Amino acid sequence: MAMVRERRNQQALRLQLPPLQQPLTESAYRFQLPSPPLDGSPDSPLVVDDLSDLEKLSVVGHGGGGTVYKVRCRHTSSLFALKVLRLDRNAVDAWQQAAREVDILMRVDSPYVVRCHGVVRGGKDRICLVMEYMASGSLRDLLLARRSLPEEVIAVVARRVLEGLRYLHGLGIVHRDIKPANLLVSERGEVKIADFGASRMARAPEGDESSCMGTCAYMSPERFDSEGFGGGGDGGAFAGDVWALGVVLLECYAGRFPLAEAGKSPDWASLMCMVCFDSQPEVSEAASPEFRSFARRCLEKEWRKRGTVEELLSHPFVATCSTTEEGLVDATVSVREV
Repeated sequence: MAMVRERRNQQALRLQLPPLQQPLTESAYRFQLPSPPLDGSPDSPLVVDDLSDLEKLSVVGHGGGGTVYKVRCRHTSSLFALKVLRLDRNAVDAWQQAAREVDILMRVDSPYVVRCHGVVRGGKDRICLVMEYMASGSLRDLLLARRSLPEEVIAVVARRVLEGLRYLHGLGIVHRDIKPANLLVSERGEVKIADFGASRMARAPEGDESSCMGTCAYMSPERFDSEGFGGGGDGGAFAGDVWALGVVLLECYAGRFPLAEAGKSPDWASLMCMVCFDSQPEVSEAASPEFRSFARRCLEKEWRKRGTVEELLSHPFVATCSTTEEGLVDATVSVREV
């Protein structure tokens, strides 16, 4: 433990962000929302000038320095999720982090990623992200309601997340916070990647690579100990998303966080020991050979030996499954409203 404490003290926990390419100006926050045609797909856009055009219906989540609301556009009755980031006006790092999230969100457009319809400035201390509304909540909500998922459903989750990662990595975006709470589910059972608050571009400045943003429980060995596991540059960064997916899938199978004993909530040092020094996470012998093989490829400790997104997409566990699964939403969860 002394060694772990020493390494923890050496770990670079400070947040170093790249400089803003452009200042955040008021004009940058005008955006367009789609009006809803009969088939439910986006049609001609409708300009929304300010937050008064959105009717707040309920709170659907908290976290990451903000609150997420279910809102309805007063002009079209379309539903959206409004993520409100509250920032200290003097906290330069926080504003740069928010700017980076906005920049990434405005780059992406994929059926495997929750869509950002636009951004609006909510006063001097808030940035509001108008997001696609995912009516069945998050994978975390589903696991709380159902405990575990059958393999055929897990395969669909895996394939959709891999498709999303293939798209993001192709743009040079590293998510860095793949976990059940950041995988949202539509009413049709479509899983999409959400929340880019910890994300970065792969070729960001050196200092940013060592930052420990994200959720420790899903961090890979090379993120905990970049020196001991060879950091990896951009390749290692992408591989960290694959590790996180492997942990998520084991959690879906076991019905609990798989790297700790049932009922235990390990601290940072314990997590680092388990991830970096323990043997590879075990997969239940009751699981199918295909699932065990797939999970093991995701959870290789050496990132250079870990399965790549392209390799895993051709793995027998996911190669033949569909990309939607009604089983994800059967008999359970609509978005938890508080």
